[in-house]
Amino acid sequence: MSVYADLVSLAGAAAALAPAGEDRRLPPVDPATARKAAVLLLFGALDSVPAASDKPLAPASLDVLLIERAATLTDHPGQVAFPGGGVDPGDASVDAAALREAVEETGLDPDGVEILGRLPELALSVSNFMVTPVLAWWHSPSPVAVVDYGESAQVFRIPVRDLLDPDNRYTATLTRGPQTFSSPAFLVNGVVVWGFTAGILSRAFEQLGWSVPWDTARVISPPL
Repeated sequence: MSVYADLVSLAGAAAALAPAGEDRRLPPVDPATARKAAVLLLFGALDSVPAASDKPLAPASLDVLLIERAATLTDHPGQVAFPGGGVDPGDASVDAAALREAVEETGLDPDGVEILGRLPELALSVSNFMVTPVLAWWHSPSPVAVVDYGESAQVFRIPVRDLLDPDNRYTATLTRGPQTFSSPAFLVNGVVVWGFTAGILSRAFEQLGWSVPWDTARVISPPL
């Protein structure tokens, strides 16, 4: 697996990918009021936390940066997510917005990040956002930590090998009223990644050709 080459290839082909669309069981995003947002899908060299999986599914030196959102937030409280947020008027682009938010949330050094490209924009109906995942390579990783506990509960990096391991993959199901919603999910080191973030990861892994078959019938309840 040539990680950097794969990521560059995905970024180059992203414009040809069909938008993932939104879950039609949810209220649609209103184009007139939806806010633009961006998240940073940042891959890099693994920090001091080793992969638990011994399966050669990805280089042992590869991870992805994630945060746990503060439980007090209005939108998606307590969920594991990519760094990111709304695009502000002063942002030069969605790429700049994703990187700015990542710096504000994790304290990373932006000079160590190479923006590779954008994945198709996604509708996030629950909070009425149109979100652009920005794909990036962390060529010079810097220390990261929670900057504002009002925004994030923790900042961490998860080994990609553990995310790809079929033993760690599930389908998360959530019932609200008469409807049941589902998404891909990952359970790594006691952390459940599900919903919007897991959907982006799962789709990116498939497009990169990194995914291996996993049992979609294995169900997990997401933390709420």
